[in-house]
Amino acid sequence: MTTASKPSPETPTKSPSKLPGSGPSVPTPAVPVGVEAGSPSGGLAAPVTIRTLMRMRERGEKFACLTCYDATTARWLERAGIPVLLVGDTAAEMILGLPGTIHATMDFMVILTAAVKRGAPKVMVMADMPFMSYQVDDSEALRNAARFMTEGRADVVKLEVDRSHAALVEKMARAGIPVVAHIGSRPQLAKLRGGYSAAGRTVPEAHHLMADAAALEAAGAALLLVEAVPLEVAERIVQRATVPVIGCGAGPACDGQVVVLQDILGLTDWQPAFAQPLASIGEQLASAARLWSSRVREGELGDHPYRMVDGGLAGT
Repeated sequence: MTTASKPSPETPTKSPSKLPGSGPSVPTPAVPVGVEAGSPSGGLAAPVTIRTLMRMRERGEKFACLTCYDATTARWLERAGIPVLLVGDTAAEMILGLPGTIHATMDFMVILTAAVKRGAPKVMVMADMPFMSYQVDDSEALRNAARFMTEGRADVVKLEVDRSHAALVEKMARAGIPVVAHIGSRPQLAKLRGGYSAAGRTVPEAHHLMADAAALEAAGAALLLVEAVPLEVAERIVQRATVPVIGCGAGPACDGQVVVLQDILGLTDWQPAFAQPLASIGEQLASAARLWSSRVREGELGDHPYRMVDGGLAGT
């Protein structure tokens, strides 16, 4: 996932819509996908499953996905009708203030995943397998993925992969673990590549990504997630795929779109161009904190609800 960290010098500060060969930014839907009809407070009519997303793809109905790391936020996002929540390794940056996603640990991610599922039981919760949780060997990868499904109550697990991981994806699928194959730009490899950058910008790279998508779907991936690629590359992947494709800075052709929640809430100091703020929650938070501080100084604390039951301390 693209995070709100300040980009490296090689990182484009424009969305893929500004990269050569790409198209317009993803439009914001007027009505949240999956909102229960007739419900005054919104929400999801039924639990979201892979079959739900397949049917939406067949109908040409786009769906939203957002990152989420806690039960309270998850509850509000479920009420908003968001069908898919990604418990991303971006939590290392957003929650812990660490300098990159590779610092997220298995224990940390499993705890967050379980919290999100408790807060939003009808949402499809996608657990992000952290750095080195699936790269050492397939047996360890299967055990870690199983932890997300059992302890974390995840519905699907996401791995940053290419076609060299097809055998692992197949083993997970055979074990009953639904896999989201994350291709394109892979943030867990940022240090190896000298920083975060777009993928598939040359014809050979584009064909490589399309081959990755085909091989991983053939291996049993339930969904694909394509990050930071030119518009026509994402379009070609979507056209050839038979499973839902989620985009992150990959243009509007994708079946679903995911961004970091803190970016669109205006809580970060920098956002990618495809995830511009839709609210000013950071400013509202600061304003509420200042108001509370002022009331504390002036002794305006509101009504005090606690009373003694035996007449009080007078005369004692």
